[in-house]
Amino acid sequence: MSHELLRDSRLFAVLLEIDREFLNEAHTRRCAECGGRLDRSDYPRKARGGPPKELAAEYFRRFSLCCDTEGCRTRATPPSMRFLGRRVYWGAVVVLATAMLHGVTEVRTTQLRRDIHPSLSESTLMRWREWWREKLCATEFWRDARARFAPPLDESRLPASILDRFEGDEGDRLVAALRFLAPVSTQSRLAGAE
Repeated sequence: MSHELLRDSRLFAVLLEIDREFLNEAHTRRCAECGGRLDRSDYPRKARGGPPKELAAEYFRRFSLCCDTEGCRTRATPPSMRFLGRRVYWGAVVVLATAMLHGVTEVRTTQLRRDIHPSLSESTLMRWREWWREKLCATEFWRDARARFAPPLDESRLPASILDRFEGDEGDRLVAALRFLAPVSTQSRLAGAE
C-alpha cells in the first residue's frame, strides 16, 4: 500500500460518510445504562497525517452521543472509520504506516515522517506495532473477529495481513479494513447493539 492514498481527500470523505451512518444508526438506540434518549455530544479531535489541504471542521469532530437523563449522562460513542481509538493520527495513517513497516528502522521512520507527518516518531511506530501484535490480539474483539478468516491471519504481519484479505484497489482494501476494525475504535456500549 502507498502513503499517497493518505493525501486523497476523497478517501476521507468516504470515511466521514460511513461515520455519519454509524452515528445515525447509534442515534436510534437508547442509553445502555438507563434507557434514556441519546443526544449529540460531539467533541473535537486534532488528527494528524491526513491530506495536505484543509478539510472542513466536521472531519475533525468525533461523533458521539450522551444520555439526556440528569444524573446519568453516560457517553455512547459509535464506532469510527476516521479515528482508531484515542490515537492522535487518523485511523488510516495508523493502519497504512504500520502495514508499510517491515521492521522499524531509522531510514523507514525518516521516510514515513517525510511522507505522512513530521512528528511521526520511531517510538510512535513501535507503540503501534506493539498494539497490533500484542494488545489487539489479546482483545475479545480479535478472538471473535479472527475466526472470519481462513486460512488464519499472520498476526506477526498485522495490519498488512488484514489488508491483504480484502479485495479491490488500495482505497477499497483500506476502507474494508477500517470497517472491519471499527469496533475497536470505541469502548462505548449502546443499548441493543450486537
